[in-house]
Amino acid sequence: MRFTKTLMMTTSLALLAGGASAQDLTFVSWGGAYQNSQQKAYVEPWLAQNPDVSVTWDESSAEAVARLRAMNEAGNITWDLVDVVAADAIRLCDEGLAMEIDADDMLAEAPDGTSAEDDFGDMLVSDCFIPQIAYSTTFGYRTDMVPDGVEPPNDICDVFDLETYPGQRSLERRPINNMEWALYCDGVAKEDIYDVLATPEGQDQALAKLDTIKDSVVWWSAGADTPQLLADGEIFMGSTYNGRLFSVIVEQEQPVGMMWDMQVFDLDGWIIPTGLSDEKLEAVKEFVHFATDTQRLADQAAYISYGPARQSSAPLVGQHAELGIDMAPHMPTNPENATNTLLYNYEFWADYRDDIDAKFQAWLAQ
Repeated sequence: MRFTKTLMMTTSLALLAGGASAQDLTFVSWGGAYQNSQQKAYVEPWLAQNPDVSVTWDESSAEAVARLRAMNEAGNITWDLVDVVAADAIRLCDEGLAMEIDADDMLAEAPDGTSAEDDFGDMLVSDCFIPQIAYSTTFGYRTDMVPDGVEPPNDICDVFDLETYPGQRSLERRPINNMEWALYCDGVAKEDIYDVLATPEGQDQALAKLDTIKDSVVWWSAGADTPQLLADGEIFMGSTYNGRLFSVIVEQEQPVGMMWDMQVFDLDGWIIPTGLSDEKLEAVKEFVHFATDTQRLADQAAYISYGPARQSSAPLVGQHAELGIDMAPHMPTNPENATNTLLYNYEFWADYRDDIDAKFQAWLAQ
């Protein structure tokens, strides 16, 4: 069941006093706490400097590839800047739906003069990808639903242990992460997961493992779903983005705990759709230059527990903008949280996503 729908939110409709026409831009993101962090750290400060611009949010990033394919087919690109995960950026770049960028030409240098390309480093995983944050997908659980005499879940394979940890789980309605966790908990070594998953037999093995809990799974499509299900007590444990769990645990003070084991590290950032008008493209480039500089990426970490993509931003991460707590311990990259992690394989999912997704959706329908 889908618990949220795409929302359109106009954040500013200001015009220049001199009578110049407003530039109306549509940015695409994921909604919730993450989009709010972008609004606070990037959009509001930029709009204050550019009163001739308005920004409308569309919360459709989960469907970005399909939507951009359809827009391209129709010859009608209505999005101006799109937030996507790295694997989707690679796919969109390969298909010519995202514009190639020159990091050193388009993005700001670090304060010490380090080039943008060197400052972002390995985060530049595609010629079209403009990194913002490193985040993880992991599990939260209701602390008040842990069975008496049982340790709280702290191992990813506890997700598959219905005897020790009974109750509903929530998993994302897509193969990514679920297939990796399933193979790992079926005995596949971490370093072999993607080699196994590349084979039909490995895919069947992952689905067979997921079959063991399928009847106890609520499938989610939007990042807000699992936090809401946890807050309502409708599930015992569920996967979602670590920043969403930070919000429900720290900001909302719900009885929810974080399980960091086998968190899946991923990257998220902007792509610029191909086919924008020169006027739109100029405005988008100005925003991207502003929104991805060292200070702005550090500012985002004051609103959500995602690590900034620039090396120069990390030392500037401080306290939560409203709660005043130190944000570093809540980052997925904090050493205490990262003792057993999985690095998401962008190239694998860019190559295999369509085929495995079709197989996964067919399995879901059985």
